[in-house]
Amino acid sequence: MAAVNRFRRLVPMLLLVSAVTACGGGVRDYIADTYALQNTAGDAKTYTSKDPVGTTVSNIVAEEQPAARKADGGSEYLRYDDDIVTVSAGPGGGSLVRVEDIDGRYRSGGFAYLGPGFNPGSPAGGASGSGGSGSAK
Repeated sequence: MAAVNRFRRLVPMLLLVSAVTACGGGVRDYIADTYALQNTAGDAKTYTSKDPVGTTVSNIVAEEQPAARKADGGSEYLRYDDDIVTVSAGPGGGSLVRVEDIDGRYRSGGFAYLGPGFNPGSPAGGASGSGGSGSAK
């Protein structure tokens, strides 16, 4: 009987651990764990990376593939399901990584100039959503 009671207490804990480890933290958590927080403004956070733009973007994309990607004017834009990540040149040869919720400027068309994949309501995948060559070093 004692073994059954222990099992009943153990099952919810195992399910919780299972759920936590099965769910990835997402790109926002990866960036927060990898780069130094510089600034927070509303739901947008800016981090610093010691690496140049191309290397920083490669590291982020290796962790989680974006739904759309575009290089423009030395910056790289990565669109994820819930976030827009902008990586641009920072002071001293490093880069700045800005993460903002997709409900902000994205929904109002702030990234529409980047083309397919960045227009509000545009498809998340496919050839039209991949845009750009990938590296803006």
